[in-house]
Amino acid sequence: MSGANEPRSPGGERDPILEADASTHPQHRQKFVLHEWVREKLAWTGRLTRRQIRFFLIMLGASWGVIFESFRSHSWRRTVRYEFGTTLNSVIGGGLIATMFAGTLTGVAAVSQTIYWLGLAGMAKMTGTILIDVVIREIAPILVGILLLGRNGMLSVTELGLLTTGGEIRSMQAQGLDPFLLLVMPRTLAFTVGGFTLGILFSFAALVTGYIISRMSGVVTNPVWTFLYDVITAMSHADYLVIPLKFITVGFVVGLGGCLTGLTATNEDNLRTLLPRGFSRGMLIVMAVSVLFSLDL
Repeated sequence: MSGANEPRSPGGERDPILEADASTHPQHRQKFVLHEWVREKLAWTGRLTRRQIRFFLIMLGASWGVIFESFRSHSWRRTVRYEFGTTLNSVIGGGLIATMFAGTLTGVAAVSQTIYWLGLAGMAKMTGTILIDVVIREIAPILVGILLLGRNGMLSVTELGLLTTGGEIRSMQAQGLDPFLLLVMPRTLAFTVGGFTLGILFSFAALVTGYIISRMSGVVTNPVWTFLYDVITAMSHADYLVIPLKFITVGFVVGLGGCLTGLTATNEDNLRTLLPRGFSRGMLIVMAVSVLFSLDL
């Protein structure tokens, strides 16, 4: 009892009131807030990086799966053939007018101007090479990929995303049906064929429109078949492989990316989150393919 009344020695015990006051000091509070802010930003960066790397790895695996399954005869059942035909009709038939219109605008804005300025500079012999390297090899695949993404790619994201969040994909799996074979493979291959077809039509429309504008302005006097022959002869041996392969690859990755974005949706996703995600991924994929094919390896 006597020890309880003894005076405290200075520094002998810790005062909780003083410690609480020290912990709420502005400097300590500022350091704590800064530390939490840094942790939140690092955590957000880590989640975003893991999500993008995960999607990239899924893309690689699914790409091999589509190519492998497409060569197996028993994969092409009636439902798969129907899905392929329906998607192909939507991609080519639905996007034909938009592709031809975009090719016409490209011919007016790019091809005719290239012909005019090269002729004015006395470099008309380089017209075919410039048109192949700039318009056909670089501009055409990007614009065709954007058209495929905006019209049909986002439709695949919406349809498969709603099927995933609504539980229909799980119901298909419970019945023994493979969504990859029924939905992903035929749609991706339809986008592949559509990308090549629309790319060739886009290039033809751009060249013909540019020739017509140049012929009307008096810059070109040769017949159209002579102009097209000069453009074709300006192509190198590698261009006959690279240009079609670029159109095919753009269509392939746009279709596959849209399908996988929809299938990887979670219960927390809706159209507000799926559509921006699908569009941004599609644009990055198209630009990445264009850059990879443009590298001189």
